[in-house]
Amino acid sequence: MTAAERQAQPNGNGRVIGERRRRTATKTGLVLSCDLIADTALRLIGEHGGEALSVRRLGAALGASPTAIYRYYATMDDLLLELADRLIGIGIEGFEPGTDWQADLIELARRGRRAYLDHPRLALLVASRTTGRANEARVIELILSILHRAGFDGDEAVRLYRTYGDLMLAFAATDSGFLALPEELREADRARWAANHANVDPETHPRMAALTPQLIANADIESFESAIELFVAALAARSPRGAG
Repeated sequence: MTAAERQAQPNGNGRVIGERRRRTATKTGLVLSCDLIADTALRLIGEHGGEALSVRRLGAALGASPTAIYRYYATMDDLLLELADRLIGIGIEGFEPGTDWQADLIELARRGRRAYLDHPRLALLVASRTTGRANEARVIELILSILHRAGFDGDEAVRLYRTYGDLMLAFAATDSGFLALPEELREADRARWAANHANVDPETHPRMAALTPQLIANADIESFESAIELFVAALAARSPRGAG
């Protein structure tokens, strides 16, 4: 379902917004639409961060009156939730469940995290949000269906779905936070990591000192992979239907 179709739904404020719409042309000759506004907002956030998402700046980027945006989105937060749902949609686009439920859970988590990392500044704004939109419902249904195949239902399935989702989102938000930093700050953090571990006192920190080469070499380790594999392995050990 597109943004325009969602706004046209008879419930909520979509109908009101639809009645207020005009075929408003921007200064460049483009006609405003939900998707054009969302595309422009996504670009602004990607270039300048969350502070760029204001009616004034968005209107200027579109070449349109700022108030025209409210014909398509009730509030700026409504627009932000639309972008959040887009990220979810990107993460599940093309995903087809296979015969191995463990592999499906790992692949779906990888795809979801990757979608956020590809848009780190937006991810920082929306990783903790509930969109209430179509793609969010789609991914919940996917996860619950995979867990059902593994033998989990009822309250347990809901708890596991929430834990699984929060695990992916926590890593997505943390890793996006690092990627959203200016390059010079990221390099400074990497240098501090190496320096701090290289200079550790073996008398007070014997285990760190013993593992200094490994700690420095693995500064950029993908700990997400370890976490999601451990989580799915724990599910397999608990599954009423076994690991297959």
